[in-house]
Amino acid sequence: MGSMISNYIVIVSISGVLSALLALFAYYKKNDFAGTRAFILSSLTSAIYTFGFALELSGSTMPEISFWIKVEYLGMPFIAPSSLLMIMYFVGLERLIRKGLVTALYAIPFISVLLVWTNDYHHLFYQSMYFREGAPAPLIDVVMGPWYIVQGSLTFGCMLAGMCLILWQWNRMKRVYRRQLFTIFIGQFLPALGAFLYLMDVTPYGMDPVPVIMSITSTLYIWAILSRGMLTAAPIARENLFESMRDGVLVTDLSDTLVDYNRAAADMLQDLDASAIGKPLAQLFLPAGQDAVDYVMNSDPLISEERELGWNMNGETRYYQIRSSPVQKYGGDQVGRMIMLIDVTERTLLQEKLLQLATVDSLTGIYNRMHFMELSRGLLNEAAFSLAPVSVILLDIDFFKSINDRYGHHYGDIALQHIVTVCSSHLREGDIFGRYGGEEFVLCLPETSLKQAALLSESIRKDIERSSISAISGPIHVTASFGVVEARGKNLSLEDLLSEADHALYTSKRNGRNAVHVSSGSSITPFTPV
Repeated sequence: MGSMISNYIVIVSISGVLSALLALFAYYKKNDFAGTRAFILSSLTSAIYTFGFALELSGSTMPEISFWIKVEYLGMPFIAPSSLLMIMYFVGLERLIRKGLVTALYAIPFISVLLVWTNDYHHLFYQSMYFREGAPAPLIDVVMGPWYIVQGSLTFGCMLAGMCLILWQWNRMKRVYRRQLFTIFIGQFLPALGAFLYLMDVTPYGMDPVPVIMSITSTLYIWAILSRGMLTAAPIARENLFESMRDGVLVTDLSDTLVDYNRAAADMLQDLDASAIGKPLAQLFLPAGQDAVDYVMNSDPLISEERELGWNMNGETRYYQIRSSPVQKYGGDQVGRMIMLIDVTERTLLQEKLLQLATVDSLTGIYNRMHFMELSRGLLNEAAFSLAPVSVILLDIDFFKSINDRYGHHYGDIALQHIVTVCSSHLREGDIFGRYGGEEFVLCLPETSLKQAALLSESIRKDIERSSISAISGPIHVTASFGVVEARGKNLSLEDLLSEADHALYTSKRNGRNAVHVSSGSSITPFTPV
C-alpha cells in the first residue's frame, strides 16, 4: 500500500476520532440549545462514516472493501439531515420542526441503509463495483444505481438548504453572532464542495475527500464550542426573541458602557443607534431627564433592583419601570448588567387618575372631604408630639342658593371655583385645603395660632368681598362667612375641632354673614383686626 494511502488513512482516522469526541463533548456539556441532539447525531454518524472509510482504504479484497462500504452507510446518509435540523434550531425555525418533517428527512437514509446492505439482490444502489485501474492501492469505483441518485440529491439538498438558511439570517445578526454562523456555514460548504468534486471525478485516484475535510470542520466546531459558546444556546433564536420583545433591553459592561440593545430600546431612547455602542449609559440617559441620569449614577450594577422613573421623550413625559439585574458568564463571574425598560405610562397615568378621583374634588381641584380628613388627622398627630399650634378654618359661601337660582348652576360652579382661587392665593406650602361639602370649604393650618388663623380668614374674606364674577347680566358679588378654631390639647380630635369651627361659622351666619368668628372653646367671639 502506498505511503500516500497510508497518510490518507491516518488523517481520516483522526477525523473520525475528532467527530466522536465532538459528539461526546456535546452530549456531556450542559446547555440550553434545543438542537444539541441533532448536532450529536450529525457528529456521531460522521464518526461512523469516517472510520468506515478508513477501514475501506485498508481493505485488499472486494468482499472486505464492500463490507466496510456498508458500514460507512450506517452513518453517511444521516449526516446532512441532522446538520439541517441543527441549523434550523440555530436560526430559530424550531417551530417548523415537526414529526412529519423529521420523518421525511430520515426516511430516505433508512431506506438507503437497507438497500446498501441488500444491494447484491437488486442493485438499486450500486449497479456494479470494480477496482480502479492504476490506483496505488485497491480502490473501488462504482456505477450508480437509481437510489444512489435519490440519496445524493437528499444529501446535497440538505446541505444547500442549510447554507441558504445561514445566508438568509446573516445580515439580520449582530456581528458578535456572525462568527458562529460562519463556522457552521464552513461546516456545510466544505463537505458539499468535497462531495461535488468527488462526483465529478476530479479527486486524486477518485478518492472521497469528505472524510478528510471533516477533520477540518470538526476542529472548527470544537474551537467554536470552547471559545464562542456555540452550544450554550441558539444565538439567533435568542436574538430573534431579543429583537421581538416589546420592552426595551440594554446590556452594559461593569463600567456601565453600552454593549448591546434591542429595537424596542432604540424607540425609547433618543439617538440610540449602532454608534451608541461603547458610550457611557449616563450619556445616553441624559436626554431623558435628571431622574434617569440620577438612576445611572446612583444604582449599583451588582444589585438587582426595580424602580419607576419619569422619562422625557421628545418633550413628552413618559413613565418607565426600570429593572436591573447582573449579567454573569459561565462560572459565575459578573461581566455587566441588563436593564429592562418597561413602558408603564398608561398604567401610571391611570393610577394617577384613580388617585385623583379618590382624593381630589373634580370641580374645584382641591382635596375632597375624605382625603382632607385623612391628611389633617396625620397633621394633628404630629402636632400633638411637637406641641406646635394647629388651627382649622371653616368657611361657607353666603346666599349660595340664590346664585344658583338666579344665575344658574353654571355660575354656581364658577362661584365655587372663584372661592378656591382666592383662598389658594393665601395658602402656604403644607397648608391643607379641601371642599367640606356643597359650598363649604375647610383649611387645616400647621404651626398657626388662633390669632394668625383669624387674620388669614379676615384677609381671605376681604379679597372675596372685593372681587366679583363676570356674567352676561353683569358682575356677581360673592361673600363668605368664617369660623376659626385652634387645637388646644392632645386629646382634641379633628371631629371636635370641626364641630367648634362649625358653631363659629354659623354664628357668623346668624350675625349678618360676611364675617369671621373664632371659638376659644368656652366662647365664640367676632374677630376684629386691631
